[in-house]
Amino acid sequence: MAVNITANLRYPEVVLPPSSFGGRTRLKANSKAGKISVIKAIQTQEEAAVAAPTSTRFQARRMRRPQNIEGEFFVDHTCIDCDTCRWMAPQVFTRIGEMSAVFKQPTSGQERLKALQALLSCPTSSIHTEKPAPDIHQAQKTFPTPIDQQRIPGVYHCGYHSEKSYGAASFLIVRPEGNIIIDSPRYTQRLAHNIDMLGEHVTCFLPMSMMKDDVADHRKWSEKLSCDRILHSGDVDNSTADVETKLQGDGPWNLGEDVQLIHTPGHTELKVCGGEPEWGKGERGRLQSRLVGRDWNDRRERIRKDCFSPESRTTGSVCLFYKPLKILFTGDHLVMTETGLSIFPMQLDSVLKLLDLDFNWIIPGHGRRVEFKDREEKNSILKAFVEEKYSQYR
Repeated sequence: MAVNITANLRYPEVVLPPSSFGGRTRLKANSKAGKISVIKAIQTQEEAAVAAPTSTRFQARRMRRPQNIEGEFFVDHTCIDCDTCRWMAPQVFTRIGEMSAVFKQPTSGQERLKALQALLSCPTSSIHTEKPAPDIHQAQKTFPTPIDQQRIPGVYHCGYHSEKSYGAASFLIVRPEGNIIIDSPRYTQRLAHNIDMLGEHVTCFLPMSMMKDDVADHRKWSEKLSCDRILHSGDVDNSTADVETKLQGDGPWNLGEDVQLIHTPGHTELKVCGGEPEWGKGERGRLQSRLVGRDWNDRRERIRKDCFSPESRTTGSVCLFYKPLKILFTGDHLVMTETGLSIFPMQLDSVLKLLDLDFNWIIPGHGRRVEFKDREEKNSILKAFVEEKYSQYR
């Protein structure tokens, strides 16, 4: 059953069927973490190995990086520096040589569980144990895992990040009106069973951004959970042509009274020097160029041509605003890296839309969660971020 959209409303209402039933970053307005500097990519021997032919990459899998401390857990040479393990288990993983590595072996049951959860969530299966972990099945049962039951109850991290979505995190909101999966995790039978046990009538919201194939296993999830998928029409292509609900126009759109979808397209004019935009040299460009089994060179040229032209535009990016808990799920739109806030340059103007929303949390598809003290602090930080980026790209 498709989700219905009432198109003649200023704020179209999406009517859902009735239901039958943590790394976090704290920002201060004047903190340096509210700013981000572009990190230049440096080609290393490890990067060259990952960029090599498939047979070489296969050999790199399970090859222990020398930067790992001795012990059971380790990261191999296929790491894409997506940061997932570092925010999921910061007591175990860190960044060394532009990839993740184990700097301390788990010394408690909780640390071990976090390390195993990171292992399961690694999009390129780059984390291993020296011998099969006997408690891995217990870790599998923990997903989806609550983010913070005290302050944001009913919001879960699904784990199982997918290489198909560049390692994006996916989340689950459990609500009486029907549960919502935000972005698509890697499909596994166990995770599907666990999500199904949390409630029926699931809707799958696909935030998207500039990569129209960043939707992972959305079709498998739709078939397994009989869930309707929501995607902006500006991001629909052959792989998503069969989604049940295609958002039209600029919104916003409401899913009941508690959820609002915010259109955040990219329309920022960029100053492109020598045809090489800053983002193409930075963290995200390096992350995506390392993806195993993908022909990045062709994709890279397409991105440069389509997205980094002087008047580039991405029409389909949408954020989800969960009003009861004041959470903004930003997908690929606005993310928090280890060094500060980050955004695709062409989407910078749309950040100004967020000043009118009353949220205290940013939960992104990539990177770390952000908690603001209040709306005033949130707006102060976002305004400073936009001003800094304008000075860089104008």
